[in-house]
Amino acid sequence: MKVDISVIIPVLNEAARINEAVEALFDQVCPGTMEVIVVDGQKDGSTINCIQNSKVVKIISAPGRGVQMNRGADIASGEILLFLHCDTLLPENAFHFIQTMMQNERVKAGAFDLSIDGNAFAYRIIEKTASLRSRITGIPYGDQAIFIRKSFFFRLGQYNEIPIMEDVDLMRRIKRAKGGICFIDKPVKTSPRRWQKEGLLKCTLRNRLLMIFYVCGISPEKLARFYKHNAA
Repeated sequence: MKVDISVIIPVLNEAARINEAVEALFDQVCPGTMEVIVVDGQKDGSTINCIQNSKVVKIISAPGRGVQMNRGADIASGEILLFLHCDTLLPENAFHFIQTMMQNERVKAGAFDLSIDGNAFAYRIIEKTASLRSRITGIPYGDQAIFIRKSFFFRLGQYNEIPIMEDVDLMRRIKRAKGGICFIDKPVKTSPRRWQKEGLLKCTLRNRLLMIFYVCGISPEKLARFYKHNAA
């Protein structure tokens, strides 16, 4: 059955959080039809086995966000694919905003602005710079809830199954293909857990360095090693 939007959530060890993420999606008002696909990167399906909502499509994949999102897209029925991180919540009426944007045939993909679920003033700075950066460069990150026309996604060759920067790589290929990327000025709300775990300054500087190194041509494999080495 064809649906309007397929939400694809790649997960790894997210048993404690997945039901909150799923129920937040089903609480949304969707002007059309929507399906939710959760792709577990653990062989034993430790996260998807905890899902209580019977409407969710559950599959197991090899680990890696790019790999998992591609497996979800392979079985998706939606004309629009929305790739959502498990720790990111959509704004109210998100599906309405997406469908309204996609009425413009020139728009091939898009994302939301970013907000962080924390009170620290530093989070407000990160939010503002993330939204400004994505508009200047035309390259949103995965935690901004990237959405894309399914037909265009497959024409591009899906996500490159690389260990890191798969979201940036996809956006750069969209730009090279002259596909329109739009931004919705309603922010998603993402968990502050990575900043809390690693430290605000360390996490932010490391992410900036990763982007600089990637643009300079450092391979995703080397960047992944750098990321793991500098993770808390």
